[in-house]
Amino acid sequence: MTTDRDYFLGTHDEELERLGLQHRVWRPTVLECWQRAGIAAGSRVLDVGAGPGYAAADLAEIVGAGGEVVAVERSARFIDAGRSMTAAQGLSNVAFHEADLMTDPLPGRGFDASWCRWVACFVSSPALLLDKVAAAIRPGGVAIFHEYVHYATLRIVPSCPRMDEFVQQVMKDWRASGGEPDIAPMIVALLQERGFAVRDAIPRVFCARPGEELWQWPASFVDINLKHQVANDPSRAQWAQAVRSEFALAAKNP
Repeated sequence: MTTDRDYFLGTHDEELERLGLQHRVWRPTVLECWQRAGIAAGSRVLDVGAGPGYAAADLAEIVGAGGEVVAVERSARFIDAGRSMTAAQGLSNVAFHEADLMTDPLPGRGFDASWCRWVACFVSSPALLLDKVAAAIRPGGVAIFHEYVHYATLRIVPSCPRMDEFVQQVMKDWRASGGEPDIAPMIVALLQERGFAVRDAIPRVFCARPGEELWQWPASFVDINLKHQVANDPSRAQWAQAVRSEFALAAKNP
């Protein structure tokens, strides 16, 4: 059994709910991406760093009974959540494997496609991750990565100084933990080094207004991350409250 304590924001119920919201607001973009990549009925897909399985469940519905989804995740809690969800949905074509992407082999070979969202930005060696993905994909297969290219574009307009500080602090803590928020440019280079042809590299930029569901995605992240920061460093409590107050004020501006 792996330990979940080193996950950036934990694996508790509140984080499970946030990840569900995150998947929901990105789902239209993701479905369009999968279709463009050729994922369809009968496809064999590897879900790399599957979390609690929201994407794996969608993929299982798309590939159907003739296809297969193999979801790899190191959090035992997320694995349990994914298995329970897919069982409740009657999805028998998805298998969850508890494994660490840095220390364990990926299960299986010859996949038609792999899906990897916000994973390369957290692992200790993105190059090792891509080596394993390259070995798991069949010749002519498709590897899909969804990562940040410029994290500091997370901002409120008009500018909110405490929110800008918050984003910089998130990036600082992220890098201190061994990850890299702006990993996408490196991923493009690593893919090319491993013989992949980069077919698409598409920036996704969104503007959210208060009251829209998309607004709740950064709002939930700000809330949980501030709790995480204060738990790790109680001296940030007063500053965290200032960030919350500023964000709440912005949320009242239509």
